[in-house]
Amino acid sequence: MRLNTSIPLVLFAGILVMGYLAFQLGDRHQLPSALIDRDFPEFVAPDLYDPASTIARADIVGFPVLVNVWATWCPTCKAEHEFLMEIAARSDVRIVGVNYKDDRIKALQWLADYGDPYDAVLMDLDGALGVELGVYGAPETFLLDATGKVLYKRVGDVNARIWQAEIAPRLEDLGVLIAQLD
Repeated sequence: MRLNTSIPLVLFAGILVMGYLAFQLGDRHQLPSALIDRDFPEFVAPDLYDPASTIARADIVGFPVLVNVWATWCPTCKAEHEFLMEIAARSDVRIVGVNYKDDRIKALQWLADYGDPYDAVLMDLDGALGVELGVYGAPETFLLDATGKVLYKRVGDVNARIWQAEIAPRLEDLGVLIAQLD
């Protein structure tokens, strides 16, 4: 009889320990990526501005680049966009946009309304490139070196704190001119 009353207590204690350990797993923005230290996947995708033209992996390598996955339906992307404009205006980093599972006309209007920080924007209408990248949602940002190797992945917005602590130092190591951004 005594054994039966202790089982629920042991189970409850086990659940508490598992819950505690789960909360210690770290920042959700630091989700692991199988692409870190690997080549960015090969792709060919339509150019947002001219869908008859395509952008391929070969077009975005040769220099360090931020690849930013975004969409007009993403509220966090809107919050991030102003900071991307600042990065584009005040640093030498190249930014390539991946318009993810979005409507082309809405995306073009977004860039007309809020500005275009991107050196190129490709369309990932069906999310196929996103699957190759292991995208969880938008926004997500990848830092590639000049050879196209993925050095860093950010799930969530890029903001001043993330820029200063995580991205700018990596870009400086790659020889990219970086201004202090607020």
